[in-house]
Amino acid sequence: MTSRRIAVLGTGGTIASRLDQHGAAQPVDRVGDIVVALGLGEPGGVGEVQVEARDLFVKDSSALTTADQALIVREVLATLGDSEIDGVVVTHGTDTAEETAYLLDLVHTDDRPVVLTGAQRPADAPDADGPRNLRDGLSVAADPRARGLGVLVVFDGVVLAARGARKVHTREAAAFAHPDGGVLGRVVDGKLVLDGIPAHREHLVVDPHDIEALRVDIAAVYPGVDGTALEAFAAAGARGVVLVATGSGNANPAVVAAVADLTRQGIVVGLTTRVDTGPVAGTYGGGGGGADLVAAGAVPLGTLRAGQGRILLLALLAAVGDPERVRALLPAYVN
Repeated sequence: MTSRRIAVLGTGGTIASRLDQHGAAQPVDRVGDIVVALGLGEPGGVGEVQVEARDLFVKDSSALTTADQALIVREVLATLGDSEIDGVVVTHGTDTAEETAYLLDLVHTDDRPVVLTGAQRPADAPDADGPRNLRDGLSVAADPRARGLGVLVVFDGVVLAARGARKVHTREAAAFAHPDGGVLGRVVDGKLVLDGIPAHREHLVVDPHDIEALRVDIAAVYPGVDGTALEAFAAAGARGVVLVATGSGNANPAVVAAVADLTRQGIVVGLTTRVDTGPVAGTYGGGGGGADLVAAGAVPLGTLRAGQGRILLLALLAAVGDPERVRALLPAYVN
């Protein structure tokens, strides 16, 4: 096998965590130390892969800011500016990996693979899953068959397209799935076995710095909810809001009125659902159904759920700016 150069960018997460004196996991390990401890850069570790590791920061992914995610994007793109690099692996906490992966995928137009991986169990757990996931992530990033597949989430032996990947279990090693699309492949005995290609990829020309300046929020629908949260987000300066509706995308008359008010203010409202699988559709009326929300200005986000829907609004607002153009463009990115 020809020697492959893979950059590993560390951001913390459970893969870098150890239990403290109170039994709570905290990210403390540097990614370079993780790589060295596993011998991943040595001949025979993962084929003939040369690993170059560095940390961007060491944080729980639940604590990441939009600025942190923009930094990850900038550093991945800068790393790929080196033509000698064959792929990039980002070690990331599982809580928000699906958002970072999708943001990267929206701006990543290079054929070289970018892989996100992490762990569900701390590094000092007897059954730590980080070592296997990192080995698998490196194997995928170094495999020429992964070229052109975009950003991938590699976890528990499964390879997923970034778009549509979601964390589906709080504790199990099989933390991620693609409920509306299935897997792209698997890592079997350290080798990538492909089952398909991403069904849906979109690209945007976005300056990551522009994303940092934008506020896009998420609001939930539940019995008895009114427009208070939507109004508060608008008052706080939100440029967009993702509404997590019930069923196929339904709410009530009070929420519909609030959505109409946000639309008049030039705030983009994306419509998703709290249901695990299936697309959002403006089917129901009656004053508070999905059809009424769409008439009030909300744009269905297809099968994207709240986290990735928010990322898409952020990226489109950063790339386009004008809310009417964003509303007009959204269907092409979700259908």
